[in-house]
Parts: sequence; structure tokens; C-alpha cells
Amino acid sequence: MTSVKKIVVLKGDYIGPKIMTAGLAVLDAATKDTIFAYELIDAPFGGDGIDRAGDPLPQSTIDVSKQADAVLLSAIGGPKWDNTPRRPEQGLLEIRSKLNLFANIRPTKVTAAQIDRSPLKPEYVENTDFVIVRELTSGAYFGKPRKLEAHQAIDTMYYSEEEVTRIMHQGFKMAQKRNKHVTIVDKSNVLATSKFWRKIANEVGKSYPDVTIDYYYVDAMTMAIMAKPTTFDVVIIPNLFGDILSDEAAQITGSIGQIGQIPSMSVGKSGPNLYEPIHGSAPDIAGQGIANPISMVNTVAMMLTESFDEKRIADKITAAVDYIIENHYVTPDMGGTMTTDEVTQKMVDYIKNYESADIK
Repeated sequence: MTSVKKIVVLKGDYIGPKIMTAGLAVLDAATKDTIFAYELIDAPFGGDGIDRAGDPLPQSTIDVSKQADAVLLSAIGGPKWDNTPRRPEQGLLEIRSKLNLFANIRPTKVTAAQIDRSPLKPEYVENTDFVIVRELTSGAYFGKPRKLEAHQAIDTMYYSEEEVTRIMHQGFKMAQKRNKHVTIVDKSNVLATSKFWRKIANEVGKSYPDVTIDYYYVDAMTMAIMAKPTTFDVVIIPNLFGDILSDEAAQITGSIGQIGQIPSMSVGKSGPNLYEPIHGSAPDIAGQGIANPISMVNTVAMMLTESFDEKRIADKITAAVDYIIENHYVTPDMGGTMTTDEVTQKMVDYIKNYESADIK
């Protein structure tokens, strides 16, 4: 008997619920007539958590998430909660900690349908396919002491041996399943934490003799990621630098500003992975019905592949995304005229006919 997978749904804020609805509609269409069975569990989180439960990460959400097979999160935050005691974004940092999610995985892949959307010339971007593995629970965002005073401020960048070692193993193991090439990003010519980062990278790398390693200072990487994106495979990067470079990498696919096409997942040693689109909650277009659902839909496909080993179902979804881009069935941010619902319906219709000889 097939077990029913439990998926916790954190619906998000502003455009979040709209794109979540789109993602779940595509999930429903792709899993029709398959043996994959799942249960959706709604839980308060972010601004929605503040409104419903008085906290961006209620204990009830932590408890149900720990028992889930996957957590699916939409975009959160926005000006509505600017003056609340705890902001929605605090819930995001905390859920990563509570679920021990130490690595964020962001793929950057440019398909044939996306080449024309990229700001780079086709000859630079064609065949781009790399993954950023970002350390997620340490570094400058979590180090102490942290102070903001009238005439001074302090942030502490800290890494332990365990924290660096586990993110290195995550990246190297991923590279073994791909093109066996790891790029380490740091600022070891200046920062002690980066010297430490590179030292451990060298040590861990000895356990993966089949993987080629190269190194980039973060400032050089900001140029290289645009000038020669096809040369990278797996990029392992500290938290702060990864926050910046992963957003830059999104530009390569044509994901500009608050729109997006790239999915992401956060993983730990045990427990569920957390999946989320990379873009913001876009308060300026909320309620207009024109939010771009592609990143959320790709996030659903990533969840099916990585947490449930359902690549065949995920392939239906990624094919549907390519189909709407190729045929320009897209929202205004991508130069189209369709609403979120219309774009979603085009994907659902494509999936329903996916097995036909014409579009298989």
C-alpha cells in the first residue's frame, strides 16, 4: 500500500497565496492517475502567522513541520507588518534553525526556452547548468555579539569546524552526481573565517578524489558568474556571500527583480526539506491577479524530485513551464498579457495532454 506523503503548506503573504494556489493546481494535475498520494497541511507562518496566531513562527507550525515529509513555502513579508514586534522574515530564519536546515540549494539552469529571456548573449548563457550550495545557519547573519548603537554597530562572522565541514560534504556529494566539479567561494585574502573555510575545503576535498576543485574570491566570482556561467557545476559558498551571489545568478535565467523562475530547497541532516521560490511577496502587484507563478511551480517540481523521488511527475511540470515560455503564455513581467490563473490553466492543460504522441 502506498503511503500518503504529508506536505506542510505555508501559503505566504501578498502574492504568496496566489502563486501557492497555482503551484498546488499544477501539482494536482501532474499527480492525477499516478500512485503518488499526498496530504496538504495548512499552517500559519510569516505575516499570515502574525495575523492568525500572533507570531511569524507559531509552535504549532514547528511541530507539524517536523512531522512532515516536506514543507512548501511561498513568498512572505511586506509593509503590512513593518511595525509589528516580530517581522515575518524572523520566522524564516527561525524555521531554518528549528528544522536544522543548514544548506540552501539553488539551481541555475537555462533551458532553450529561456535563452531569449536572459540578459546575457546566447553564446555566453547556452548550456548554463550549475547549483549554488549556500551555508544557511551560521556566518554573519547568526554570529554574536550583534549590536546596533547610536555611534557604532557590530556584526560577528563566525563559523565552527562542524558547520563548514557539513556544508562541504553536502556540496561535494552533489558534485559526484553531476559533473564532478566544485567551486569554493570565499575572501581568504582578507577574512579569517574565509581562510578557515578554504582550509576545511582542502581537507574535505581529499575524500572526493574524483571531484575537481577550484577557488574564487567572492569579488572575482561576481564577475565570473556572469562572464562564464557555463564553466561552473557546484558552487559552495558562505551564508552572506551566498545570499548575494544566488540572487545574481537568478538574473542569468531572466528572473529580474521580484519575479522569478528559479526554485530553491533548504536541507538538513534529517527531517523534511523546505522548498520555496526565490522571489519576494511583491506587494505592489498583490491582488491584481498577474503574479508570475513559474518559480513556485518549479519549486513544486523540485520537491517532487528531491523529497519524493518522483522525477517522472516532475518532468511533466518542467515541460509545461518550457511550453508556456516558448509560446509566450506568460504574465506581464515577462512581456505577456496573461493573468496568473490563465498561465496556470495553460500549464494544467499541457500536463493533461502530456502523454499524447504530439507533445510527449
